[in-house]
Amino acid sequence: MLDRIRAELTIFYEIGNAMRSTLNLDEILFIILTGVTSHEGLGFNRAVLFLVNEEENVIEGKMGIGPHSEEEAGRIWGRIASEQLTLEDLISAYSFYKKGSSELDKIVRSIRVPLREDAGVLAMTVLEGMSFEITNESTRKNIETDPVLKSLKTQYFVTVPLRAKDKVIGLILADNIFTKKPIGKDDIRTLTMFANHAGLAIENSRLYEETVHQANTDMLTRLWNHGYFQYSLTEDLKKAYESRKPLSLIMFDIDNFKNYNDTLGHQMGDQLLRDVARILKATCDGKGTVSRYGGEEFAVVLPGISKDPAYQIGEVLRQAIEGFQFKGQEVQPTKNLTLSAGIATYPEDALDKEKLIYLADMALYEAKRTGKNRVCVYRSK
Repeated sequence: MLDRIRAELTIFYEIGNAMRSTLNLDEILFIILTGVTSHEGLGFNRAVLFLVNEEENVIEGKMGIGPHSEEEAGRIWGRIASEQLTLEDLISAYSFYKKGSSELDKIVRSIRVPLREDAGVLAMTVLEGMSFEITNESTRKNIETDPVLKSLKTQYFVTVPLRAKDKVIGLILADNIFTKKPIGKDDIRTLTMFANHAGLAIENSRLYEETVHQANTDMLTRLWNHGYFQYSLTEDLKKAYESRKPLSLIMFDIDNFKNYNDTLGHQMGDQLLRDVARILKATCDGKGTVSRYGGEEFAVVLPGISKDPAYQIGEVLRQAIEGFQFKGQEVQPTKNLTLSAGIATYPEDALDKEKLIYLADMALYEAKRTGKNRVCVYRSK
């Protein structure tokens, strides 16, 4: 018993140190699940982690670590044994994990469970704030129809809640699907203790990421602000260089915004900016990152998109604004609200961020000069 306590303290110490080394949520989750599955950690075959989405009142699968088949288990555990990989070695492998999710991880990330009493054992773990031990045939009969457990192909397992202060924020499910090693009371006790530490680390990471998000968000439009635009464009250009893929930048400007703002007042002008931001973001639909560049100017970064497809996207966005009925748009010279846009592309037009922005601005100026409500692409003379 004393040896087990010493081992547990060592595990908690190592994993605790690792969790304190980062505030990145995804990395925190990786460290937690590695601790649950590592042979030097808690030693479960597989572990999956779910977090509560309070806005939608559901539990979302966030990460799963462990083999997807017996063959994969043999390969992974054989390599760990032959290379004598330690818990620290496995935790430090996060950069390799990011490059490609496992089959188990893909399944887990697709799972969403409503927070209702009739939604199965995962929901009950959160709602009741207690662990569930499905460790024999009699307890398993009660949950045989649970679709989530069927997708994970798990039979005997344990779930434990993740707590942060006075609330349950998620849960961990762990099993020994391949080794068939029985899950004992000591295993459950240790996992529960570990989950209590893990819950606090997750909540701290989420609070940090929320603070970072707010610091990088434009308060009026809720888009990314100018500072984050500059940072993300730098990062996206690095990725474009490494992957040898193009990247296009669209700069948008609201036509005759000063007239609208001066005629109807700043409150109406602010609402217009919010409406334009919402339409751009919704219409862009994940194709790129939309930011407020400043004033009535917006930027859309399109990684992996060359000039002609970027022009098509720019046209769709321009038409979405032109076709929307904005309040008070009749005060505009054209009796409607429109945008002008300019496009420049890496590496075709520019190799660095500053020149790319400059050339997209030049193309935007050309769109303004030649009549507004149009998209112009930069063309070298």
